Amino acid sequence: VQLQASGGGLVQAGGSLRLSCAASKRTSSNNGVGWFRQAPGKEREFVAAISWNGGITNYADSVKGRFTISRSRDNARNTVYLQMNNLKTEDTAVYYCAVSRTAFGSGAISGYTYWGQGTLVTVSS
Repeated sequence: VQLQASGGGLVQAGGSLRLSCAASKRTSSNNGVGWFRQAPGKEREFVAAISWNGGITNYADSVKGRFTISRSRDNARNTVYLQMNNLKTEDTAVYYCAVSRTAFGSGAISGYTYWGQGTLVTVSS
């Protein structure tokens, strides 16, 4: 099982980044996918999730209206994106993608089975 998150970097407050999470179709075609983040010294928290077909999305209150989750499929892989706009310094964290145990994405860490390695997002003031 491989999940590969990418797209992190350093950006100024108010800027944008797009994160990508590539997963093999075998492990994610029928499953929801979520994004979580973990800031230094804090617990991992839910950011956004999308259902297996992209029809249902949900977001943490802290990112609603600023972040958008979406997914695409090609012959070999599913890719889930997290478009992050109007970034704030409090968005600084390592961002992880994960495959849900079900067809839908929940806000609970326990609802996910496979995790990517994380990509660092740093927002400067």
